[in-house]
Amino acid sequence: MLTRRAKSTSLLLILLAGGIGILSSTQPWLTVTRADGGEALDVAGNAALPVLAPLSLTALALCAAIALVGPVMRRVFAAIAVVVAAVMLVLTARILLQHPLDAVSPALTKATGLAGDTALSAIVGGIAATAWPWAALVGWLVLLLGGGLALITAGRWRSGGRRYRTAPMPHDGPVDAVESWDDLSRGTDPTR
Repeated sequence: MLTRRAKSTSLLLILLAGGIGILSSTQPWLTVTRADGGEALDVAGNAALPVLAPLSLTALALCAAIALVGPVMRRVFAAIAVVVAAVMLVLTARILLQHPLDAVSPALTKATGLAGDTALSAIVGGIAATAWPWAALVGWLVLLLGGGLALITAGRWRSGGRRYRTAPMPHDGPVDAVESWDDLSRGTDPTR
């Protein structure tokens, strides 16, 4: 019972984290106030952190993979989930704590036509974070928890069952392509 609960809990946590990441990638993460009096600019999560959407999709794919594979590959995919969570925690925390210019520079360049750190820093009055990077940070903590739980308990999960195993093929019929075609010509199904 505990093993079944661990499996469903870890898969749900990984799925939730991937969903939060995808959702937050389309929402404004940073708001740039301009020193030149221009209109404030909202920077979406995927612009502030370009790996946000791809690694969020990776978390969703890992959830599906962990649910379907055997115990060894479950551990491998769970370890990948933990690594993805750690990387995203560091990158998201950097944006939250430092409000770096490089996170807003592509959007700012597109809006103003200016490029380069010197030119952009001259027009930036301030950079403020919205609630979305905090939500993403919580999502990465959830991914870390789900991946860690899967990594620890993956060996005790029940396997997918007989329907996912390959059955050995009988070798009493033809073994090469020419013999198979000859059997088809005679009206015999070589796959039986």
